Amino acid sequence: MKQHRTFDPNRAEHAGGDRTPGEEIGLILDKPPVLIEGALASGTRLTQRWSHGPVHDSLPPMADNVIMTYYGEDREILLQGDGRRITSRTRPGSITIIPEGSDGHWDVAGSIEVSHVYLPASRLQPIADVLAKGHRIELLDRVAFEDPAAARIMELLSREVAITDASSSLFVEQAIDLLCTQLIRGHSSVGALPDIEIRHGLAPWQVKRVTEYMLEHIGEELRLNELAGILHLTRFHFCTAFRRATGKTPHEWLVLQRIGFAKKLLEDRLLSITEVGLSVGYGTPSAFAAAFRKVVGVTPTDFRRSL
Repeated sequence: MKQHRTFDPNRAEHAGGDRTPGEEIGLILDKPPVLIEGALASGTRLTQRWSHGPVHDSLPPMADNVIMTYYGEDREILLQGDGRRITSRTRPGSITIIPEGSDGHWDVAGSIEVSHVYLPASRLQPIADVLAKGHRIELLDRVAFEDPAAARIMELLSREVAITDASSSLFVEQAIDLLCTQLIRGHSSVGALPDIEIRHGLAPWQVKRVTEYMLEHIGEELRLNELAGILHLTRFHFCTAFRRATGKTPHEWLVLQRIGFAKKLLEDRLLSITEVGLSVGYGTPSAFAAAFRKVVGVTPTDFRRSL
């Protein structure tokens, strides 16, 4: 079995010097990235589609921007470190971005099929000079973030077996230009989604993603930072946008779902009141009873007697 390595700050200082990002990533995987042969501008590298096993390990700061997209079955994915905790699900049509210099601990629950692009800042900046009027740009952390356009471009790039002739090279370079443009417009320090979209509330797909996650983890303690991280928003923006989209705060919405689920569980008299409360995320009988009474108007015990 492959042994996990721990994050060594001294070793991280040399990341990108002795090893390429692909080699660094290969150290924490059971199968290394499958690179496409051939030279590209600014040292950009691509991988074919390949599969690797679960990941529970840390990466040092990357020398280049690493862009990933996913194929096949969805998997839980979590990034932690540097005060952030971002959780999501890998799915077709989504991308993950590890910005240049970014590190963190990654957890991927199960085998996944992926393709990568290792994108130096020098490859991004010429396009940023046009789109961002010369401002230096930095890509944002993204974890399985919905972007069908970028994912489709990466899928096309992953189909190249080698970049050895003029026609292949031209196609790939132009596709990378399109990918860079998409990344700068939607996933960079100058092209991130404007506040006006947040003021108008979450988009339907955002509501669906975060509420599905809440339901999947209904019996667990959920924090605002964790929920906001799914959509890559700050806590404040997430709470405001969620309320404007649903009419309820995240806490109010979750309480209603928990109590609704508890009412169904109370029909099973083999379950104690305490067991029902624990199943829907309440650590003590008193906390469960208080929340239940506030929503339903009676205690869980009285509700069960009325059935």
